[in-house]
Amino acid sequence: MNLTSPSPAATPKAGAVRVWLYCVAAMIFLTLVVGGATRLTESGLSITEWKPVTGVLPPLSQADWQAEFAKYQQIPQYQQLNKGMSLDAFKVIYFWEWSHRLLARTTGFVFLVPFLFFLWRGMIPPGLKARLWTIFAGGAALGAVGWWMVSSGLKGSELTSVSQYRLAFHLTLACAIYFAVLWTAQGLKARFETTPSRLRVAALVIALMVLVQIYLGALVAGLNAGLIYNTWPLNDGSFIPEAARLWHIEPAWRNLFENTLTVQFDHRMLAYAIWLLSGWHAFDAWRSGRAAGGALAVFAFVTAQATLGIFTLLHQAPLELAIAHQALAVIVLTAAIVHAQRLSLFASAPALRTVEQGA
Repeated sequence: MNLTSPSPAATPKAGAVRVWLYCVAAMIFLTLVVGGATRLTESGLSITEWKPVTGVLPPLSQADWQAEFAKYQQIPQYQQLNKGMSLDAFKVIYFWEWSHRLLARTTGFVFLVPFLFFLWRGMIPPGLKARLWTIFAGGAALGAVGWWMVSSGLKGSELTSVSQYRLAFHLTLACAIYFAVLWTAQGLKARFETTPSRLRVAALVIALMVLVQIYLGALVAGLNAGLIYNTWPLNDGSFIPEAARLWHIEPAWRNLFENTLTVQFDHRMLAYAIWLLSGWHAFDAWRSGRAAGGALAVFAFVTAQATLGIFTLLHQAPLELAIAHQALAVIVLTAAIVHAQRLSLFASAPALRTVEQGA
């Protein structure tokens, strides 16, 4: 095998595209963290209307604030949980939701405007255009999904918070878009190494498992399951709860999404599986002498996240620990994506190929 000249993925044009995608990824990361804080502070229902354009501006006068507060007072969350809340307290939760929406809109702007410029200048490889348009479409859909989620807890609903089904879908879609953006950016870096296929497969499986774990974590958050069964390593008195308690809701599949014990149990079990697999993968990479640094970094972040998760659980999910746990989850996902992409089976796809191989 001979290494020849690098493909466009290693050119200055590709470098500019890569920096842009990293900026988009950073914006998504920040939006995810603020979104987590918005959920944990029960702020997500404070804005009861979806105004993609005019909603950029917050209330600018006392009358505007009173009008927004009056709308909030009509929904179940205020009537059942926050009755008597002051206007100043409302402004705090409004700020969290408004900041989250503003960041989401800004992220869309940061993606679309440079993308159109790069297309105009012919700086996007043909094989990459469809992927980037798909990512943009996913981002646009994410905004609609966000409103669909919020609407589950507004006037006419019986919920005092958003549906855990919609919350988990919204968060996982956002993380999937983040996954795609960061993966694509990493794919535009020139690399000249080969690794055993088992390392590549294991790294990709770990990254996908982390994404699933974030979905399960959203279900835990949506059901406030972190406030229940606050013991470890036993879960309500046993490592594996009785089947009758894990599957008491009919039909059985609903237990996976609505039974607080089952949801928390699934979240714990997958955490153990990720920790064991990432530990084995780090040892295998070290033994193979390939990408050991990245594998060890992933294992270290997974270990830190598991430890933080245990402390958060034992202390009944105080706000500071819960926010840190959610933020670290995105960091773990980031490390897993970067490592998996470096070793990926797909790194030689035509649009992202970094070297040309010859006989």
